[in-house]
This record gives sequence, structure tokens and C-alpha cells, in this order.
Amino acid sequence: MKRSGWRPPPPALVVACLALFVALGGTVLAATKIDGKTIKVKSLPGNRLKVGSVPGNRIAPRSLLGSQIRVETLGEVPNAAHANSADSARHAQTATAADHATDATTINGHAVGCAAGRREFAGACWDLEASAAAVNAVEAAGVCAARGGELPAVLALTVFAGEPGAQIFVSGEWTNQITALANEYDGIALFPSGKIFVGSPLSQFHFRCVTPLLT
Repeated sequence: MKRSGWRPPPPALVVACLALFVALGGTVLAATKIDGKTIKVKSLPGNRLKVGSVPGNRIAPRSLLGSQIRVETLGEVPNAAHANSADSARHAQTATAADHATDATTINGHAVGCAAGRREFAGACWDLEASAAAVNAVEAAGVCAARGGELPAVLALTVFAGEPGAQIFVSGEWTNQITALANEYDGIALFPSGKIFVGSPLSQFHFRCVTPLLT
């Protein structure tokens, strides 16, 4: 009887083919089934991962270095812009306030500077001219108090009289100083010559008021 020419493959060949088939099939399976969720933490080095294949919650804390992160891809941290400008903003506000203070006409509701007919002197506003009418010391003090000021001191009035355009009234001016003796007091008035009058506060003299710069 004549035998057929086909012979079964040797066992070694069968095993080799089966191994090749499994290997190829495994590669396809890995390529189609493996994603970031199936990778065990720390099982692969970072340079073996496809971009975007691993979600952030699968990365172990402190496992990435700053050099491995593309800084330009990161957005601005919330409130970082405010933090960056906070210090300069503080100085800017101070500078703005300083500029405004220089040109201000009011501070906390008070007028700044001296009105017409007054001159800034010794940190206050002084009347350039004495009152038109002569009154007693109490009346003079009352007028100045109603304007938020007071009569000047003797020495201050003497110095102010040396300012350009300022002079003590020829018949004398009241000052805010008095002398007391027993139960009575005397008022003090100043003359252009530098002499003083010490006498009854009911005497009649002219006067000028000294008011604060903030009125």
C-alpha cells in the first residue's frame, strides 16, 4: 500500500508556532487594552508612558520632579496675580495718598490752608490785618474763639509783626496773655514799638486772630 507524503509537524515546531501566536496576540492585547488605569503605581518609568495616558490621580505624591514638568503648560495659581502686585500696590496707594494730600483742600472734613486775608505762620493762620474796631479783651477773645482760634501770644505777635506786609496796629493789639493779682486779672496788649500795656481787660484795643491750618 502506498503511503501519503504528508507528515505531522514535529512537536518542537508546533510549540514554537504556538508560542509565536501567543506572543503576537499578547502584544495586540496589550496595545488595545492597557491604559493609564491598568498601570500599577511605580511599575513603569515615566519615559515609557504615552502623553495623556495616565490621569493625575494615578501618580504617586512627590514622584515627579520639577524638572519633569513643563512649567509653561501650568496655569496661574489662583490669587497669584494679586500676590505678585500686593507689595507694589501698597506702595502705590501710599504714593497716591501722598500726592492727594499735597493738593488736598480738605482732610477729614476740615479745610486745609489759610483763607484770603490770612497768612500761614508758625503752623497756623494769622490775620494779616488787625480788627477794624477796638474792643475789650473778652470780646476780642470771644470773636477769635467763634472762628476756631485765639488771640496770639506776646512774643509770637512780636515776631509776626516782622513778616512782610504785617504790622501791629498803631494803637496796640490784645494778646492772649494776662496777669493775675488777688481776685482780679489784667489784660496785656502790645504796641508797635514793642512796649506792652498791662491793665484792665475792659480797655479798648484792636486784635487779630490765630486759627489752625485745619478749620
